[in-house]
Amino acid sequence: MTASKLYILDTNVLLHDPKCLYEFKEQDIAIPMTVLEELDDIKDRKKNVAAEARVAIRAIDDIISTARDASQITKGVQIKLEGKDRPIKLGHLSIFPDHELTSRQGFLPDERNKDNKIINCALHLQATYPHRQVILVTKDINMRLKALGAGLQRVEDYRTDQLVSDIELLPAGHKHMEKPFWEGVEQVDSFQEDGKTYHRVDRALLPDTYPNEFIYDDSKDFAARTVSVSEDKVTLLDLGYEHLMQQSCWGIQPINLQQAFAMQALLDPDIDLSILLGAAGSGKTLIALACALEMVIEERRYNKIIVTRSTPPVAEDIGFLPGTEEEKMTPWLSSINDNLEAMHENDERPQSSVKYAIEKANIQFKSLNFIRGRSIQNAIVLIDESQNLTPQQLKTILTRCGKNTKMVCLGNLAQIDSNYLTALTSGLTYIVERFRGFEGSASIHFEGIFRSRLAEYAEEQL
Repeated sequence: MTASKLYILDTNVLLHDPKCLYEFKEQDIAIPMTVLEELDDIKDRKKNVAAEARVAIRAIDDIISTARDASQITKGVQIKLEGKDRPIKLGHLSIFPDHELTSRQGFLPDERNKDNKIINCALHLQATYPHRQVILVTKDINMRLKALGAGLQRVEDYRTDQLVSDIELLPAGHKHMEKPFWEGVEQVDSFQEDGKTYHRVDRALLPDTYPNEFIYDDSKDFAARTVSVSEDKVTLLDLGYEHLMQQSCWGIQPINLQQAFAMQALLDPDIDLSILLGAAGSGKTLIALACALEMVIEERRYNKIIVTRSTPPVAEDIGFLPGTEEEKMTPWLSSINDNLEAMHENDERPQSSVKYAIEKANIQFKSLNFIRGRSIQNAIVLIDESQNLTPQQLKTILTRCGKNTKMVCLGNLAQIDSNYLTALTSGLTYIVERFRGFEGSASIHFEGIFRSRLAEYAEEQL
């Protein structure tokens, strides 16, 4: 039986999720030759998507290699997904020779443009199979508009890995109680353990809470963190409002409660992953760096600080910059140096203090290209600008976490630079939602902008 739908995949879909070939169930997939050429062009470059291109090529090869002859590749090869007992048969995958298409009425001009070639391929298949739904799948918004304008009836974004329908649905990591918390508590079981105070209350008071969500009210007395959730009970760790606001790391104190929550999560040895989201100037990098310096230099809990970030142009440009890997990465990690300078601006010799901190904390600037394959131990890893990473890329980094290592993801979903990511499909959004129920992670959304009056106004008005 012929599948009712035929999906044509753009290159950016395969780069975003190299395993997407198995996500279209019993429907058929066509990959234009132009897409294979683009993957081939990307796979050997020093891009942070080169590995995804190679994985996608291998996935296509695994399916196509079962073809009996060349003609079957054009017609379609059965996609099989390994099951528990036997392989599960999905749709068919075909390679379409779009280079054979010639200019005709209704096609987009300038066939040297690769996007136009892929759209023309979809238009041709739509005309060839009028009784089937031919759907172009791309993460490029402009390409979707061009395809619709050219007469393609169905164009879609790839949303299989999208976990939330609205960015507002993402957990903030902290919950404000409109009424004083203790007023609504009829029964509580309080106990102490390892010098900390815990409260076990009915889950009905906090029905939607999850591990490591911070709870507070306006009383400036109550502040707690959800430690565990059972069917009928919630266990809270009492943090104390005053104690939270009096925390200090490397001379930096929190300005508001969200910063205090982040500092508490970063310093807690039981939390392996801290995710800090917020607008530019909200203090994410400053708080993360201050806590990292405190834990490495003062507390000696870790041996080093590794700083990395998503650098869309770096992959092509980094090789042409002079010096070692750290020196090549320095221009892209200037935000770290800016924050180090801000911490030591009142010192007698600020530059000497910054140099001391970098050497004493063993701060290493690493490119994402060199993170793959490593096992990072006894370190705190700061992943800056993580909103520009795909879910697969963030998975690659987080799975590098070895013994006694803490991961910190910093990002602003309003500042995505990637060509094929949106706030809903960003890897940062993905891990915030995926790690919501994990007791070893905490996510905090920062509020307020403290960089300057101008920065605050610009964030609100522009």
